Amino acid sequence: MNHAEPIRIFLCGDVMTGRGIDQVLPHPGDSALYESYVRDAREYAQLAEVAHGPIPRPVDFSYIWGDALAEMEASRTDVRIINLETAITESEDYWPGKPVLYRMHPLNIGCLTAAQVSCCALANNHLLDWGDEGLQETLRTLDAAGIAHAGAGRDAVEAGLAAALDVAGKGRALVFSLGSPTSGVPREWAAAGDRSGVNLLEDLSEETARRVANRMLKGTRPGDVIVASIHWGGNWGYRVPDEQINFARRLIDEGVSIVHGHSSHHVKTVEVYRGRLILYGCGDFISDYEGIGGYEQFRGDLALMYLLDVDQRQGQLLNARLVPMQVRRFRLNRASAEDSQWLCDLLNRLGAPFGTHAQMESDYSLTLQLQ
Repeated sequence: MNHAEPIRIFLCGDVMTGRGIDQVLPHPGDSALYESYVRDAREYAQLAEVAHGPIPRPVDFSYIWGDALAEMEASRTDVRIINLETAITESEDYWPGKPVLYRMHPLNIGCLTAAQVSCCALANNHLLDWGDEGLQETLRTLDAAGIAHAGAGRDAVEAGLAAALDVAGKGRALVFSLGSPTSGVPREWAAAGDRSGVNLLEDLSEETARRVANRMLKGTRPGDVIVASIHWGGNWGYRVPDEQINFARRLIDEGVSIVHGHSSHHVKTVEVYRGRLILYGCGDFISDYEGIGGYEQFRGDLALMYLLDVDQRQGQLLNARLVPMQVRRFRLNRASAEDSQWLCDLLNRLGAPFGTHAQMESDYSLTLQLQ
């Protein structure tokens, strides 16, 4: 094995291919919803069209990824990790009283294979929107497509297992997926000894962080890059609670390589702590929120691709290239110079207390300046 060659990882925030996006893909499922204001998933596609113009229907499976595909190919990523925030199911067993429900038809799994997604983090607040049947069908569909997953299973042991992603000649990336009730994951969704569900954190204390990290590190071997993918916190707002900062740093102290935080609908701050990366909130990457008003000041239409080079010998971040994208007509497009500068300024403003600094390059991508 060539230990000098870093592992190149693609990370992004929430990928929500259900509801409106499912309706424009080649195999739309039942469009019925049980939300307070919207009863038909097709309305979300119509709202996006009112905002930015017609969406061809059906789109092909690669359409939603848009310019992100070329970026991933050009960067020659070894592994591609997403937070999949939707059930993949035809189940009608919706979770009663839940205000937002996401599902994608299993035949639309091609929208994930089109992007060569390596692993889906599943411990989030939408995986059981359509009950245990929806969870089990999601797992079967991902398995049949050859896409690794972590964070959910038939019991607590399975939900807590890592997805082991082998990279020929380089080593492994081990992806653990964890959900926090602070992101809206119902406590009843927690997997238990005899109950299927998600890998739910009881709290964000440093003691829990130590215990979780200890479980992650068991069975690892030299050269493993350990990714803790955590769904935590609210949808809006830039403030990062102290408990998240302390939890993430404790994971790093204990040996985790990357903390991949998500749940916020917009980009939040980044920290390089002891040479390792903490993403406190990656923002939405693919969603059907395009035509929904409110919270415009947070620019939820802008997303970042996180392209990382990690030294597998030490778990250290060697390089971080962040590529700004903008969602239009349910498609990811390279952001303009002006919008890229807005994101760069945002990261620098939010990151100042953490010593984080980003620089915009001539191609409008952003480079994290490492100490």
